[in-house]
Amino acid sequence: MSAAAAEEPFEQRTLLESAELISQQLVGHRVEIIGGQITVTPPPDGPHGETLTDLTIPLWSAGLHGDTSRVVQGMGMWLPGGPSDYAIPDLSVVDADYQDHLIEHNCYDPMVFRLVVEVTSSNHLSDVKVKPGIYADAGVPVYLIVDRKNLKVMVLTDPQDGEYRVHAVHHPGQSFTLPESIGAAVTLSVNDLLIIKK
Repeated sequence: MSAAAAEEPFEQRTLLESAELISQQLVGHRVEIIGGQITVTPPPDGPHGETLTDLTIPLWSAGLHGDTSRVVQGMGMWLPGGPSDYAIPDLSVVDADYQDHLIEHNCYDPMVFRLVVEVTSSNHLSDVKVKPGIYADAGVPVYLIVDRKNLKVMVLTDPQDGEYRVHAVHHPGQSFTLPESIGAAVTLSVNDLLIIKK
């Protein structure tokens, strides 16, 4: 005669619970849920952070960190594509009242985002292939990609039907101006963002 071991029923975690557990175990990694899949990105390198600083300074200087908008790093955006989907852009310009639009899991309604920025690192394909669709689907007006692998900066605008209709590509030696719809016309240098020394 044999007796089966008494076991407690297995309780499956939700995607959000699993993402939170991974975040706790992999401190410093960026954990997102995109298209119903958990993605984990290792901590970025120094030049990645330097690019964010070099971008933040002109945004602040243009008055985008003030009474009507704020410049923030690593703020979660709740995505409309799935029941638990969220992304964490490297840098964002958001409406100043964003705190009134918290949805869940420290993520905010995409309607408060005026500009999102991704600086490529080990997640290059996600930033240039996956995230344009999800940010456009969320209605983010401007998506700026600093593509360190291919040495270019892309400004994507006019989101419609899950895609950006306008793609402006800028190369080393060039400067460009972000759309005034973010709250100010900000001119940036590709060399500065790609940390190309003269």
